[in-house]
Amino acid sequence: MSEKDYIDETHKEDRNDNKHEYEDVCYICHRPESKAGKMIHIPNNISICVDCMQRTFDSMGQMGGFPGLEGFPGFPVNGQNTDHSPEDHTAGGNGEDQHQEGSGLNLGDLFASGKMPNISLINMSDLQGMMGNRQKVKKKKPKEEQNAQPAIDIKKIPAPHKIKESLDDYVVGQEYAKKIMSVAVYNHYKRVASGYQDGIEIEKSNMLMIGPTGSGKTYLVKTLARLLDVPLAIADATSLTEAGYIGDDIESVLSKLLAAADNDVEKAERGIVYIDEIDKLAKKKNANQRDVSGESVQQGMLKLLEGAEVEVPVGASSKNAMVPMTTIDTTNILFICGGAFPGLEDIIKERLNKHSTMGFQSDLKDKYDDDENILTKVTTEDVRKFGMIPEFIGRLPILFSLESLSEDMLVKILKEPKNAIIKQYKKLLELDEVQLEFEDDALRAIAKKAKKKNVGARALRSIIEDFMLDIMYEIPKDENIGKVLITKEYVENTGGPVITMRGCPELEMKPE
Repeated sequence: MSEKDYIDETHKEDRNDNKHEYEDVCYICHRPESKAGKMIHIPNNISICVDCMQRTFDSMGQMGGFPGLEGFPGFPVNGQNTDHSPEDHTAGGNGEDQHQEGSGLNLGDLFASGKMPNISLINMSDLQGMMGNRQKVKKKKPKEEQNAQPAIDIKKIPAPHKIKESLDDYVVGQEYAKKIMSVAVYNHYKRVASGYQDGIEIEKSNMLMIGPTGSGKTYLVKTLARLLDVPLAIADATSLTEAGYIGDDIESVLSKLLAAADNDVEKAERGIVYIDEIDKLAKKKNANQRDVSGESVQQGMLKLLEGAEVEVPVGASSKNAMVPMTTIDTTNILFICGGAFPGLEDIIKERLNKHSTMGFQSDLKDKYDDDENILTKVTTEDVRKFGMIPEFIGRLPILFSLESLSEDMLVKILKEPKNAIIKQYKKLLELDEVQLEFEDDALRAIAKKAKKKNVGARALRSIIEDFMLDIMYEIPKDENIGKVLITKEYVENTGGPVITMRGCPELEMKPE
């Protein structure tokens, strides 16, 4: 066998495996093969169901026939069918079989002949990329096979303390939040693994996470999904709008989850969806126009959160005529919503001060003004006053908040996690064979600067990037530099770093 024949045979086997793994989708009506029936394949991997193909030729025949195609059996000539009766054109039932067997159409020969001027104007190679695996859906296993093999093995689910220990390696502080997430995720996957047993059905543990910006909400979810090795979709609520308006449809969050699961519906139905900036969906106050991205989106998300079979576009953010659809059951999908909820502190303070400003034992109104962690006192009533509808809050039974980052926590974030910012810069300079060290006072000075910016841990990198710019620029110029020590004075712009040249006794005594 020649090399070319071997490659062709290998590609043929890959295509056959791919064909068994995925089901074809009709290019016109976008129904999968399981619903539309057997597909007709034309060049460039395009599939068309029998119904759509029959309707196409019927409509073209009514427009005056097919000049130049009299030699092909089954084609109408001058509006008259030359091969079979009109009853054979009936879509579905026996009509499909009669059309396929009686007409004797060979679409491959038809396109190769070049005798269809209306269709030859279409460049089929341009359509080839649209029909790849991105817009195909993996076939579902039969129900008997699904029931025979449990989706998740309960024994392989890590215990809550194991999940929290793994989170501790990457996330500093937030002990309460990590404990809640560990227990909620553990219970959720036990629920998925157990199913419906002894007449008891365990309900979902969807979560609403509230915390100031930069406190680690998104980072917690990303780390959690990486540790559990499950499909994760992170969606932004700011782009969601009501169906029919410019923006992403509500079902687009499930499209991202399906893409993360390689278009495997069964795998996606056990994934995690994190919807960030959920506070942007709050009801608009004193609005005279239709709120297409606020309350209406909350109402549209109710069926997703509770559990329902939803029609989801494959490989797109909205439903349209050019996108195939598939059905996803959200019953076993864990939803985590998060947001900063700016202004929620004032609502909490108003509630706490409501009955404490009168009488001899009254408290001062400014008692909670300096409380950085006032969000930990949040209740569902506060979230409702913020603008979230009660039905939406009721489908997120677990409500918790993250702590504001203190200076001590910011110092730990700089140096303790596995991928800490300081460790990243040390690795960068190691590639130039240069050691990088930070004084403890320098780390404290960085944390103080970050605290003043009020954007959480996001301020740390911007501050370090600022004073490390000159160092990263100058060090490659001189190959004799062996060590750089970042001092407090350099961070505060009152001095410079301590640079040690190669060959110095101090450098040899303290190798990295």
